[in-house]
Amino acid sequence: MKELAIDIESFSDVDLSKCGVYRYASSPDFDILLFGYSVDGGDVKVVDLACGEEIPADIVEALSDDSVIKWSYNNNFERVCLSNYFGTWFEPGSWRCTMVWAAYLGLPRSLEDVGAVLGLEKQKLSEGKELIRYFCIPCKPTKANGGRTRNLPEHDREKWERFKAYNLRDVEAEMQIQQRLAKFPVPDFVWEEYRQDQEINDRGIGVDMEMVKNAIAMDGRSKAELSAAMQELTELENPNSVQQMKRWLSENGIETDSLDKKAVAELLKTAPEPLGEALALRQQLAKSSVKKYQAMENAVCADSRAHGMFAFYGANRTGRFSGRIIQLQNLPQNHISDLAQARELVKAGDFDAIAMLYEDIPDTLSQLIRTAFVPQDGRKFIVADFSAIEARVIAWIAGERWRLKVFEGGGDIYCASASQMFHCKVEKHGVNGHLRQKGKIAELALGYGGSVGALKSMGALEMGLAEEELQPLVSAWRDSNPNITEFWWAVDRAVKECVKKRIPTETHGIRFDYQSGMLFITLFSGRRLAYVKPRIGENQFGGESVTYMGVGGTKKWERLESYGPKFVENIVQAVSRDILCYAMRTLRNCSIVAHVHDEIIIEADKRMSLSAVCEQMGRTPPWAKGLLLRADGYECSFYQKD
Repeated sequence: MKELAIDIESFSDVDLSKCGVYRYASSPDFDILLFGYSVDGGDVKVVDLACGEEIPADIVEALSDDSVIKWSYNNNFERVCLSNYFGTWFEPGSWRCTMVWAAYLGLPRSLEDVGAVLGLEKQKLSEGKELIRYFCIPCKPTKANGGRTRNLPEHDREKWERFKAYNLRDVEAEMQIQQRLAKFPVPDFVWEEYRQDQEINDRGIGVDMEMVKNAIAMDGRSKAELSAAMQELTELENPNSVQQMKRWLSENGIETDSLDKKAVAELLKTAPEPLGEALALRQQLAKSSVKKYQAMENAVCADSRAHGMFAFYGANRTGRFSGRIIQLQNLPQNHISDLAQARELVKAGDFDAIAMLYEDIPDTLSQLIRTAFVPQDGRKFIVADFSAIEARVIAWIAGERWRLKVFEGGGDIYCASASQMFHCKVEKHGVNGHLRQKGKIAELALGYGGSVGALKSMGALEMGLAEEELQPLVSAWRDSNPNITEFWWAVDRAVKECVKKRIPTETHGIRFDYQSGMLFITLFSGRRLAYVKPRIGENQFGGESVTYMGVGGTKKWERLESYGPKFVENIVQAVSRDILCYAMRTLRNCSIVAHVHDEIIIEADKRMSLSAVCEQMGRTPPWAKGLLLRADGYECSFYQKD
């Protein structure tokens, strides 16, 4: 036996979508109902565990045999569920994920959607959702069903037979996907990255549940008090209603189309009392901080750790990770100076002290979300991140010498950028310090072909820049970075020539290939970015553009448009991701518990050296000669933004 294709159907009283597979599979009520499998591409068999059948001994043995590769779609689910079912942990080294393979080739992540896109002969059966609802999740007790809370095979034999057929078809569909993708295998080093991702998900990160429970209780009390104050002030039946609030504001002399965060902040600048007070109360009520605490409460397992928070290849355009369940990728920042004190008061449930010391309770709770993540067993967190990783990568690829010199000298890229743009010395908190902000916003908005619109969406006008300053800022940045600007259009030309003539092209050490209806971009690491069915189209300005099939903003499979600077953004972010993965491999023995964008969080022994971690993390990969990296970090007894 060399390969085993697996698909399982299971029952648990825990909500998988809210709590994640680790909590789902560790429930006392968890059970595996059906085990579909195929050995080395042979016929699919379904073991009906719910009706007393047993998985053959050689198949059980293969699950823990590292010489047998185990394939499934969303492999993490099968591996974690089977580990819990057998009471023995299956290490991820010999487990492979067909979903990751699909994502690597720019295809959707859902089995149903991949089947449709590839036009498989044996696609996932559409009735599956209804059958899963019937057999895999608890049912409501009613008179008609005799008050039961779970549907078993004997409650509907015909449905059960259909469910077995559904399980069998899933294995067939997964095997067909592998056959269709066989021409373009995932490189071994990417499977190694996947293995480490699975190890990090298995390890999990500690959560201070006492603090979480008290934060949820405080938020409830705070919301009740704010609602009561708002009701008293406005005399509205439901002051949380957008319609009622708009009408009340209108009756009191303020017209507004929206009550979103941005609109309320704008109205607050000029609103007279008591309208200003009502808007301020609304702003506090709108804080959704408690949702993160509730997500923690849902996901944390018996070991007081949250597991499974990272989706490998979650962003399949670049291969970057995405967040799941608690979503570490978008936590609010913390600016409270006495963070430890505020945290202790919340942990102790001292509502009155928090109310007295911090006037905005929802905002305080929001800023404390990070601090709910804690190291366990007397260890510490070491948090290390790359300094200006994307700015370094784009300067290195494009050969923008003045930028590379700034990084060589350990300079501030925002000051240096402003100096270059405005032809004067700019120092942080020093000479022409006010220009640093313009340098910063230009850096963040303009590196990938952005123009006036990009500056506006980055908040340029809110930061005090005038409308008439924006276009000159764009021109100044591009004039200061001629090599980066040339890099955009060199990539644009290379992609178009590759797609039009279906020949390999190359620029700046990056290779473009057209193969079997796919555009591949080979990065320095050897990893490839994939774009499905590329062709030359027309953009909104009547010019030429490259289009390809992908999952767009609507979450649907559709034709998307791209051009040089956008491809450059994909390339730079993908290279930055490869650098993070290289650093994670370098530090793989250091108990990494989480990573966010360009940051790594390690649960470390008290004796571990911060400087040694930063030195290791800042090492340049062998495939990126000449790229200067720097990692900075700090130690903490709870997670925070330094």
